[in-house]
Amino acid sequence: MMENGKQPVVKMSGITKRFLDVTASGNISFDLYPGEICALLGENGAGKTTLMNILFGYYTCDEGEIFIKGEKVNLAAPKDAISRGVGMIHQHFALVPSQTVLENIVIGTGSGKGIFLDLKSARRQLLALQHRFGLQIDPDARIWTLSVGEQQKVEILKALYRDVDILIMDEPTAVLAPAETEDLFTTLRALVEEGRSVVFISHKLNEVMDISDRIVVLRAGRVVAQRRTADTNVRELANLMVGRELLEVIEKKKIEPGRPVLEIENLNALNDKNIPALKDLGLVVRQNEILGLAGISGNGQRELAEILFGLRDPVAGSIKVNGRRLKFGSPASAIALKMGRIPEDRIDTGLMMDLTVEENMILENHTSAEFQRYGLVKSSRIRRFSDDLITAYGIKTAGREAVTKSLSGGNLQKIMLARELAGQPAVVVAAQPTRGLDVGAMEYIHQRILQERARGAGILLISEDLDEVFNLSDRIVVLYEGEIMGEALSEGASREQVGLWMSGVHR
Repeated sequence: MMENGKQPVVKMSGITKRFLDVTASGNISFDLYPGEICALLGENGAGKTTLMNILFGYYTCDEGEIFIKGEKVNLAAPKDAISRGVGMIHQHFALVPSQTVLENIVIGTGSGKGIFLDLKSARRQLLALQHRFGLQIDPDARIWTLSVGEQQKVEILKALYRDVDILIMDEPTAVLAPAETEDLFTTLRALVEEGRSVVFISHKLNEVMDISDRIVVLRAGRVVAQRRTADTNVRELANLMVGRELLEVIEKKKIEPGRPVLEIENLNALNDKNIPALKDLGLVVRQNEILGLAGISGNGQRELAEILFGLRDPVAGSIKVNGRRLKFGSPASAIALKMGRIPEDRIDTGLMMDLTVEENMILENHTSAEFQRYGLVKSSRIRRFSDDLITAYGIKTAGREAVTKSLSGGNLQKIMLARELAGQPAVVVAAQPTRGLDVGAMEYIHQRILQERARGAGILLISEDLDEVFNLSDRIVVLYEGEIMGEALSEGASREQVGLWMSGVHR
């Protein structure tokens, strides 16, 4: 196939990749053309990253052929792909925190004579690339001092330094602020103007519409649709991704908030490096209300959630749940005060992956009178409780006896929701409740959160996803460097203003 008379710069045909009995890619064909940004869309587990890992030489395919710039290639390792001009920037960057920007960029390039790096000419080359693509960053800055957005610029410069003309970006905006995302898009447009090509893997439909020229949709390891971006819309793409009609908009009925159920006063806390993470923080969440706490990662959100969950002690301050004081450092106190806790890390903090689904369901209240008497477990009651929740939450599992680690991310999140919401909590603290989930799972989680609001719970939604914050919240508060930068009612709030607050700008 040719597009506008151009031959594809990448042609993958009949690509199949199996992991044990799971087919991650099933007979996929994918083309990429010079000077285009092609978005690869799909739910979690649809096979997007697997397909690109094959193009980058991380995985070898079981069947199929790959042509790069018209030549059939055998990619046994990433160095084979890099030597042919293919670069990949993963969600989790591969940088050495203690080294400088320049050192990170020249690592592994073999630039220099013998065992010595020629840092002088490397610096000249780097500064020329920075000037050409508008990627300004101090070559002598150590990586650990840089923001996530700046680290991503280093990764792009690293690829350009290796003269990559096919750049794969895996979920590149997952941890960026709106202003950083804009900077990234400016850079990507500059790359394609030079005739380079970009594959953009993403969940975020609005961004895909904004940045891409063409969109390929994967579902369950197969290509289900291809569209020119100009000929489609967010709604069609969402439906193609999940294979069914999604709700047009989230139904959020207007409800008058009730009395305060979560009161945080003068909360001060340190982060893991003993640097102040929260500074005199004060927040109130009321019944029937969702308070959206927005902010870029690393501005105190994690520390706040850990204090609420009993995993970190603050330096000073008080928290009341339902008018009663929360005992710090005590998860049991949070449970006793009827706080539903949805941590952002479902694997390390939220669930015990080696236990069964049923055991995770009763983890927090297995000693209650409902489930045991005189030290004897009420097995039939526990079985009925677990089966009811699996049905109610549509958890896809081989049954309550299945080991939790065998389930997908969306189903892990549902187990956590089922457990936390079963006791009808007065307050729900949801930290990044849909991070890494696809649109179908996100829609489900959002509906459940709104049902809790309607039931009378107060919800603190801690999220870095602005769409999520705007869609669900009644009020929005922005956290910047541990302090509240601004507050607005979500109805009529300006996305631009919220984006500025997230970047530390008042006006």
